[in-house]
Amino acid sequence: MIGVLLVDDEALTLDLHRQYVERLDGFRVVAECSSARSALRALLDSPAASEIDLVLLDMTMPDGTGLDVLRHVRARAREVDVIAITSVRDADVVRQVIGLGAVQYLVKPFTFADFQDRMSQYARYRERASVTTGAATQAEIDAMLGALRPVAAPVPKGLAPETLERVSVRLRAAGALSARETAEALGMSRVAARRYLEHLADAGRAERAQRYGTPGRPEAEYRWRS
Repeated sequence: MIGVLLVDDEALTLDLHRQYVERLDGFRVVAECSSARSALRALLDSPAASEIDLVLLDMTMPDGTGLDVLRHVRARAREVDVIAITSVRDADVVRQVIGLGAVQYLVKPFTFADFQDRMSQYARYRERASVTTGAATQAEIDAMLGALRPVAAPVPKGLAPETLERVSVRLRAAGALSARETAEALGMSRVAARRYLEHLADAGRAERAQRYGTPGRPEAEYRWRS
């Protein structure tokens, strides 16, 4: 079991993240902290410190930042993996967090599917790392690093990767489109456009919802997930 420390100053967020972790196989919550100081105590001075393998670390807390926690932990040569979970999008903060050894950076708000994907990638990374000993080959290194990257959903038979990319680009630019609007914009049939949009939704790259407010039957609307 992978022991997880949850760090967030919002009680409701801690509760949500605990529920998310409890829904995953192979993970268990070891401790929860609502401040930078308590996170450092849990990681460096508590009896349970040796049980913590992974920290889900918020970046903004009343008494410090996630960066402060990471710096102190690395200064004490504490080996623990970190996934930053935060609403902070500042590129400089992202660079610093990654430079301090965070394996993932997940921006709030996110769905359980997003969370599950990142945790599954991390679990694959740990599995690859655990079976690699001594001098790693280039293939073993690539496999470890590749485990932390999202796995692209395979394109179903009958869908062309080039057309899928065109639909994706159009949807990203528009923000939201129906199959009819996609078909008109790209010069394709509505049925074909719907197949590509449905694939993007099934792969978690887009969200589908019903569009109301127009005459006739409501139509499905697809929104790109940023």
